[in-house]
Amino acid sequence: MDQRILLTGGAGFIGSNLVRFLLHHTEARVVNLDALTYAGNLSNLRDVEHHERYTFVHGDITDAACVEALIAEHGITGIIHCAAESHVDRSILSAEPFLNTNIGGTLVLLEAARARGIKRYLQVSTDEVYGSLGPTGAFTEETPLAPNSPYSASKAGADLFVRAFVHTHGLDAVVTRCSNNYGPYQFPEKLIPLMISNAMRNEPLPVYGDGLQVRDWIHVDDHCRGIWAAFTKGRSGEVYNFGGRSERANIEVVKGILKRVEKPESLMRTVADRPGHDRRYAIDCTKAEQELGWTPLVRFEEGLSSTVQWYRDNSAWVDEVRSGEYRSYYEKNYGGR
Repeated sequence: MDQRILLTGGAGFIGSNLVRFLLHHTEARVVNLDALTYAGNLSNLRDVEHHERYTFVHGDITDAACVEALIAEHGITGIIHCAAESHVDRSILSAEPFLNTNIGGTLVLLEAARARGIKRYLQVSTDEVYGSLGPTGAFTEETPLAPNSPYSASKAGADLFVRAFVHTHGLDAVVTRCSNNYGPYQFPEKLIPLMISNAMRNEPLPVYGDGLQVRDWIHVDDHCRGIWAAFTKGRSGEVYNFGGRSERANIEVVKGILKRVEKPESLMRTVADRPGHDRRYAIDCTKAEQELGWTPLVRFEEGLSSTVQWYRDNSAWVDEVRSGEYRSYYEKNYGGR
C-alpha cells in the first residue's frame, strides 16, 4: 500500500527519530509539519532533508487551513501526531500553551482526518496520563486516567478526543502511550540529555528532591518501532502501551551518566522537588507484545552508554542547542523558499 504520512512535530526529539525510521525502514512518503517552537530543530534532520520521500512544511497544527491544504496537496493517507508541548516544568509555569497545542491542535487534526477520509490516525501520548504509581504494579491500558500536571492533563484530554471521534464519527484511530524516552537528538531540558550536557561541561547536575522518583525508560528507537507497529497493525479505538521494562530511580540514572563521562558524583546538586511530582511510573506492555508482535530490544545499560557516546560525539549539536543557534538553521536553509 502506498503510505503518505502527515507526521506532526517531526523536528522534535521523537519526531525526528521517527522521520528517520520511516525513511530507512518503510516505503512511506513523509510530510513533516512542525511549527519549530523552542524544541523543534531542523538540524536534527540534516542527513535526510533532501530524501526523495521527505517533505518539510513549516506550519502550526492549530491552523486548520494549513492542515487541510497539506492533506489535499500531498494525498495524505495517514496521520501520526507527535507534535506537543511536552515539558512538565513549563506546563507548571503556564498551562495555556499546552491547552492550545495539545488539545486544540489535536482537535484540528481529528476534524481534518474525518473530513478528508484519512485511513489511519495515530495519537502519540504518554504514560503520564495515568498519574502516579505506588511501589508496586504497572500501568496497563485499562488503568484509569488520573493526570497530575497541566501537561499530562492536556495529553489526557487529547486522548479522550481521539476516543470520542472513534466512537462518534467512526474515525480509524489508535492511541499509543509510552514511558520516558531517551536517545539521540533529545532537547537538553529532559533528565538524561541535561545531565549529560552539564556533566560534559563540569556544571552542577540538579536532582529533584531525594532523586528516588522511578521511571521506566524506553529507547527512542524501540518507541519508533512501536509507533509503526501500532499504526500498521493496531485495532481501531485501541490504546497500546510501550515501555522498556527498565525501571530506574532518577538518582541511579544520574550516577550512571557520571560514571560514563568519568565525572565525580560531587557534581550532583539537590534542588527543591517539582510541585506535584509523580513518584513512580511503570508500563506493562504485554498487550503490544501480544497483539503487535513488538518487544523492546535496547537494554537500558547499553542504550544509556550509546546515548552518552552520541552526545559526546555530537558536542557541536549540544552547543548549538544550548546557545539557541539551532534556530538560525531554518532561516539559512529554508528562509528563501
